[in-house]
Amino acid sequence: MKFSLFYFDGDGSVLQPNKYKLLIESAKFADQNGFAAIWTPERHFHAFGGLYPNPALTSAALATITDRIQLRAGSLVIPLHDPIRVAEEWAVVDNLSNGRVAIAFASGWTVDDFVLARDTHAHRKANMWRGIKLVQQLWRGDAVDFQDATGKSFQVKTLPKPIQPELPIWITCQSNETFIEAGKLGANVLTSLLTGSLESIVPKIKLYRESLQKHGHKPESRKVTLMMHTFLGDNVNTVKEKVRRPFCNYLKTHYDLLENLAKGMGLNISIKDFSEDDLDSLLLFGVEGFMKGRSLIGTPQICRSFVEEVRRADVDEIACLIDFVQDFDYVMESLSYLKQLQDMVVLSEI
Repeated sequence: MKFSLFYFDGDGSVLQPNKYKLLIESAKFADQNGFAAIWTPERHFHAFGGLYPNPALTSAALATITDRIQLRAGSLVIPLHDPIRVAEEWAVVDNLSNGRVAIAFASGWTVDDFVLARDTHAHRKANMWRGIKLVQQLWRGDAVDFQDATGKSFQVKTLPKPIQPELPIWITCQSNETFIEAGKLGANVLTSLLTGSLESIVPKIKLYRESLQKHGHKPESRKVTLMMHTFLGDNVNTVKEKVRRPFCNYLKTHYDLLENLAKGMGLNISIKDFSEDDLDSLLLFGVEGFMKGRSLIGTPQICRSFVEEVRRADVDEIACLIDFVQDFDYVMESLSYLKQLQDMVVLSEI
């Protein structure tokens, strides 16, 4: 079992210096303490996540302050981009990092994002698979036919040449279909428990491994990475107190998660029907139950058993989403406990 750090919620709307302090300092910590990767996302037009409109830029910055850790996009919404630019930009980062980049590709889910590429929304899944194929070809140095402004065919070979001969890729998956297609492609998988339980994802991972085998890929050579909200400390009650309000605020910005929380409490209702006070009451009452079985929130000793459950579900890596807690000191302190958990897991594997 590997551990990586995942970022999703940095508030880009606040006018303040050192907005990327948590990203930079936690990346240094991860690089020095044996973590597998740093994931930065692509997010647009929302305060939470507004620090991360372009994972190539954040990864380029991290390339200059880290030495060994892999730098991954989590995720790059490929239908919003020209595959040529993706290949060019990430080849630059691959050179800056001496061959440490990887990309998780996604089809996109927020309709507002497609103001950047309106024509690709209706067929975004097909556009994703097509875009991935083109990026892979260009990365390998293949000449790919495109049309210039006059409609004439033009063979494109992108530069600079990357360090890695093959681009390591993940596919961001939730549906059975996408898990199967990722296996067919021979890609790794990035998934989450945002909309379900660990039990609900086990059959999907099985479909993925079967698809890998069916299409000539060694199932054990590919990784399933599971994103989980993570915050650890030495006392579970103190951890819950530090996390409760930030996690409530986080859920308020993600209505699909709130709907799941309500359903888990036996409330078959729409969150849109709630007043602000009702939402606060619902969240404070239900957030602890929501975190249980879906997160690494607690002490290293308590969370170790859940890591074992995750391992038995055939997951290879936990991507620890850490920035839903906005307090820099809290998060940096919690990372030492995450390192303890990682060390405990490593020892158990020896």
